[in-house]
Amino acid sequence: MAGIDYQLKLALGPVLYYWPKEKLLDFYERISATAVDIIYLGETVCSKRHALNTSDWLDLAERMRAAGKEVVLSTMALLEAESELKTLRRLCENGRFTVEANDMSAVRLLSEQKVPFVLGTGINVYSDRTLRFLAGLGAKRWMMPVELSRQTLAAIQAKRPANVETEVFVYGRLPLAYSARCFTARHHNLPKDDCQYRCLDYPEGLALSTREGQAFLALNGIQTQSAQTCNLLAELAELRELKVDILRISPQPDGTETVVAVFAACLGGEVDPVEEAAQLNAALPFGACDGYWRGQPGMRVISQAIT
Repeated sequence: MAGIDYQLKLALGPVLYYWPKEKLLDFYERISATAVDIIYLGETVCSKRHALNTSDWLDLAERMRAAGKEVVLSTMALLEAESELKTLRRLCENGRFTVEANDMSAVRLLSEQKVPFVLGTGINVYSDRTLRFLAGLGAKRWMMPVELSRQTLAAIQAKRPANVETEVFVYGRLPLAYSARCFTARHHNLPKDDCQYRCLDYPEGLALSTREGQAFLALNGIQTQSAQTCNLLAELAELRELKVDILRISPQPDGTETVVAVFAACLGGEVDPVEEAAQLNAALPFGACDGYWRGQPGMRVISQAIT
């Protein structure tokens, strides 16, 4: 694995929710002044969310790069129409910014162009063999699937191809699955093709509870997320030991800048990660989770440090 810089970097993943244009632009204006090194931009969930069009995303990418950030353009995870393929081709052929592939059609287009790309949460890499294959197609960075454990990561890291970076989802509601059905529209007894953009009413998804009243999942259009917020800040020492390169924070409508600042302070050795993780968790509406990281059910909190 020679040639890999193990200096941990902070990344901000793409916004997974449907926010109005003004909210998105204001959010990124604030984020540009934070300590994140990498910013992922673009719509990854639903093409009907068009607060920003492709040209708008590219213009925003230029502004974020001017602010000193590495910019990556994220593609959709589930494509169903020719119009979505047209957008995908434009992103893959942008010629200015690295692209995060979230389905195999993006991998194919980027591989054919022979440009390096990032493997996003929509690409399942469960073994070092898969990672080596995709690295051969041009992948320069992979995102560990959120359901994998630290033990599986250690096994993949031991045989990781040279010059391929590893990114781990460390904070935010976990993106678990996608479906052709829009769950938010279904909740309102609306057809998917006439959803009336109801996702705008849920800037952090629609919480789904069990019969016993326990928050279980969050519905986000065609995407299913965890209701609990994954927080691996207390595992910072393990992440370093495993030679992870990039820590991804997933945007939320409120408090994202604070989360970035806390992670940056912990990376700089200014504060204690365990103590800061506990403080972040205390403010979460449905609590934290780290079960997947420890090889347990994902919604559980295993680490005593963050219970």
